Amino acid sequence: MTGEARAVPVEAVLAVRRVAQAALTNVRKHAPGARIRVRLEYGTDDVGLEVRDSGGRGKPGELAKSGSGYGLPGVRERAELLGGTLESGLDGDGFVVRLRVPA
Repeated sequence: MTGEARAVPVEAVLAVRRVAQAALTNVRKHAPGARIRVRLEYGTDDVGLEVRDSGGRGKPGELAKSGSGYGLPGVRERAELLGGTLESGLDGDGFVVRLRVPA
């Protein structure tokens, strides 16, 4: 965690929670055995979350076939409705998800 922890609007809290859930679920599904780093950042006018994995060490299992595939697109839409951003993509051997929402 970076920045000074403070109360933030419930909408921002929910966005951070949903992004964390979606990102961690995706790591479990698509990158089994990966190391995960989660960073929460309190900015002056916003709050940020970064979830980064190191890349999987095994083959995705049956769990990778489950779900609707709407996890990250759904939370991206939520972030944009709040005036924020959600970026995700490959990063080295792993994958990174970054959220910023006004708070």
